[in-house]
Amino acid sequence: MLIKNFASVAVLAVMLPASHAMAASHDRIDATDVLPDAKPGECYAKVIVPAQWETKTEQLLVKPVSEKVSVTEAVFDTAETSVVEKEAFTEIKVVPTKFREEIEEVEVSKASTVWVTDLGNKGIPASPALLAGAKTNGVSLEGAAVGACYREYFNPAKYEETTKEVLVKEESEEIKIAPAQFEETEETVVVVQASQKKVYRPAEYETIEERIEVEPAKAVWKKGEGPIQKIDYSTGEIMCLVQVPAVYKTVSKKVLKAASAIDLVQVPEETRAVKVNKLVSDATIDKVKIPAEYKTVKVTNKVADASFTWTAGSASNGGTYTGNQICLKEIPAKFEKLKKLVVDSPATVEENKVPPVAKLIKVKNVAEPAKEIRQLVQAEYSAVEKRVKVAPERLEWRPILCRTNMGPDINKRIQQALKDNGVYNGPIDGAVGKGTMSAIEKYQKDNGLATGGITIDVLDKLGVKTGI
Repeated sequence: MLIKNFASVAVLAVMLPASHAMAASHDRIDATDVLPDAKPGECYAKVIVPAQWETKTEQLLVKPVSEKVSVTEAVFDTAETSVVEKEAFTEIKVVPTKFREEIEEVEVSKASTVWVTDLGNKGIPASPALLAGAKTNGVSLEGAAVGACYREYFNPAKYEETTKEVLVKEESEEIKIAPAQFEETEETVVVVQASQKKVYRPAEYETIEERIEVEPAKAVWKKGEGPIQKIDYSTGEIMCLVQVPAVYKTVSKKVLKAASAIDLVQVPEETRAVKVNKLVSDATIDKVKIPAEYKTVKVTNKVADASFTWTAGSASNGGTYTGNQICLKEIPAKFEKLKKLVVDSPATVEENKVPPVAKLIKVKNVAEPAKEIRQLVQAEYSAVEKRVKVAPERLEWRPILCRTNMGPDINKRIQQALKDNGVYNGPIDGAVGKGTMSAIEKYQKDNGLATGGITIDVLDKLGVKTGI
């Protein structure tokens, strides 16, 4: 409704909904009891001036003052002690027998003569029957010269094999050594002395959650409907007071559950088992006779001569030539070379005294005990932002643009300014309707201005000159 004079203003106060009347007893301050000192042509409307808020930062304790304790370890001095790891003993080394190799020629088959069928390579030994026949017929086989040939019947000579023992390795001596015998035992050596250790037990905290009020509960006026609706788009908005609950923020904080402490712990001594060898029996010498070695050699000996019935050469003795021929052929003796080992130097022993073996073991002695260092740890705070109301919502009389000082030209400039600020999308036609008034109200709320009509404040903010 456009207000033209003070009488109409009084009527407006009567038209306000019940929710407006309740504001005086709520957060809103009603400063409309006295009418403003207006000049002719000025219009005023009862408008809602929004509450003023400030954002304040508070420091919230999230971790109380505590104590940091550190422990320095005990300091040890390192020393060395000698432990006999292996006792002295006699080491015996055998120098084995040395042999030299000699070659000996052994006769394995004696030289002999044999009757063959021919002195050439094709001749074969004559059979005993042929030789006997030749001797029976007057052939002196014993007196026959080597190379003589007789024809007739051949009887080969008889041989037998015997064995002969030949020395191939002389008697020697072998030295056997029984090494020194040791018994392995363990000796316990203290490598770290017993001490005391201070162990720091840190403080124990538990995390709890606390709800912090960052914005208190408030009452907000919102558009509503009632028995009396708007008369026009300038004034007469019906407002409902809506309770907005407080805003809380959940903050995690640590609280001390158990204080830190120092525990004294007994550290036992450390020992080490060292293996040592104790001499049980020293090395001994045992000499063993090694008998000589022989090799059995087969020897062939003639035991019976062949017998023939022969005629010397190719002359016939009047008998029937049998086609057999015997010739006395010489078979040389056979020799075999054998290797034999002859003692060059007998086996001996070398004795060496082995000294004991000592081992250095490092041990630790407490030079300085463990210490504790305490340091104060300051409390920790977390910054929490809260919105605090510094001025409540007010109901005041404010000058507005009314029908007497409105026209299409100024209305278009208002619509254009609203469009330039991105709150109005309607036509620039100079007709102030619901769309224009909704855009004005949005702009007022966005900029913290009083709502309830086209106030001079919103025109100044939009930069629209009215000449009023």
